[in-house]
Amino acid sequence: MSDDADVIVVGAGLAGLVATYELTRAGRRVTVVDQENEANLGGQAFWSLGGLFFVDSPEQRRMGIKDSHDLALADWLGSAGFDRDREDHWPRQWAHAYVDFAAGEKRDYLHRLGLRVMPTVGWAERGAGTAAGHGNSVPRFHLTWGTGPEVVRVFREPVLAAAARGLVTFRYRHQVDDLIVENGAAVGVRGTVLAPSSEPRGAASSREAAGAFELRAQAVVVTSGGIGGNQALVRRNWPADRVGPAPASMITGVPAHVDGRMLEITESAGGSLVNRDRMWHYTEGIKNWDPIWPDHAIRIIPGPSSLWLDATGQRLPVPLFPGHDTLATLKHIVRTGHDHTWFVLTRSIVEKEFALSGSEQNPDITGKDLRLVLSRGKKGAPGPVQAFLDHGEDFVVRPTLQELVDGMNAINPGPKLDFAQVEREIVARDREVDNAYTKDFQLMSVKNARAYWPDRITRVAKPHRLLDPAHGPLIAVRLHLLTRKTLGGLETTLDSQVVRPDGSLFDGLYAAGEVAGFGGGGVHGYNALEGTFLGGCIFSGRAAGRALARSLA
Repeated sequence: MSDDADVIVVGAGLAGLVATYELTRAGRRVTVVDQENEANLGGQAFWSLGGLFFVDSPEQRRMGIKDSHDLALADWLGSAGFDRDREDHWPRQWAHAYVDFAAGEKRDYLHRLGLRVMPTVGWAERGAGTAAGHGNSVPRFHLTWGTGPEVVRVFREPVLAAAARGLVTFRYRHQVDDLIVENGAAVGVRGTVLAPSSEPRGAASSREAAGAFELRAQAVVVTSGGIGGNQALVRRNWPADRVGPAPASMITGVPAHVDGRMLEITESAGGSLVNRDRMWHYTEGIKNWDPIWPDHAIRIIPGPSSLWLDATGQRLPVPLFPGHDTLATLKHIVRTGHDHTWFVLTRSIVEKEFALSGSEQNPDITGKDLRLVLSRGKKGAPGPVQAFLDHGEDFVVRPTLQELVDGMNAINPGPKLDFAQVEREIVARDREVDNAYTKDFQLMSVKNARAYWPDRITRVAKPHRLLDPAHGPLIAVRLHLLTRKTLGGLETTLDSQVVRPDGSLFDGLYAAGEVAGFGGGGVHGYNALEGTFLGGCIFSGRAAGRALARSLA
């Protein structure tokens, strides 16, 4: 089989689309190979909230946020914690290059493609409580108007236009099993043609074989994603020495086809795979009452006010508050010996502070429906949040604390919660609300968040006693650990060219997106600042496409 392509791109997700877009701009011919059907074009990015990390943007300046390249770089390096001389060589360089991009041409690059962002800026990963440590010093989370599908669209449409001109060929339901390497260079791929599938986007599809294929080109770009949909691989790479033992139970935040197959295939062909123990999983997962893929999880993107209790009813320690330090919270939870925790909150908090990850959970922004967006300012929970309150198996809504704890115990997979213990935690927290000052660090964080006026208006509830019936009913949410991102991956140069274990370049082989740790084999180091995953796919895919456009014969 031959498509007479200059480049083969393995994976039709965001990074693959960006690389293909850049190659076709230079007139190069591309074959895009993907194991899923056409419905999945755009990959995992389609399901994302569409958050983008910009530095010193016009939106930030209008919000009164004083950001800078130096501050963003300090936050990035403080969060990454690079500490491996060999494996962090390229990730360090990618970190500097990516912050340059985010503070420079990234916004204009996307704006020219037609992408727009919301006027307010979110404050994700607020940090570990020290100026030099993990976290965003200022709000940097720019939400795309149209969420993940819009990020995909601005690259998909020019790629489809290039396909209409004969520059792009799509080979769906083609599962790559091997890279073809001749004289030390990648010159193609071979694999299995899978049986046709009509499954909707994101749903698990058949792996029934219907034939074989072999494709050749001058170069191969691997953009196949990470390992988050493959729990066996997540557990194999789990950093038990650093985080604690792998949880007995996790739910899955990405589609089933995010299986990590190409990592092992590329490593077997001679590529360097580094930092495989670095990963990014969330601690605020809830089971989807209307799932798309197996064990489909939704993440609550919380404001800072919910009281966070472990499986025994003990409050999580400082500074493990909602929205602050994901990895430290994951480490603490795993070491308790239980896989679930609890949010305890009020109706007033859920109405203002609960957002749900996923484009499908935000139909107003995804659909660019301004009237529906403005309705969020009305009293009541957003429609998708209310649907979980009504149907979600992890939600308990009760008028009194005793009834709430009884409801929590009715769905509790772990030790029975003691009412007196839960009551002590809530009463102690409520005592601190009555004054304008407090010794409670979480309430200090809430007040700090409300000093940022967009948060005060749209995102953070006014501090109040959880047991105040005027703000009721009480709500408890059982939280699960959910798999999501791979932070390590194929080691690449700043041109996205794959490196061999001895540090030499792998001729003809490139990698971009999550399979490359979003750049270099782990641009985030140990911690992500959020709003950085889509941008990493874009930046690394762009680097691969532009480098090949320059270098191919």
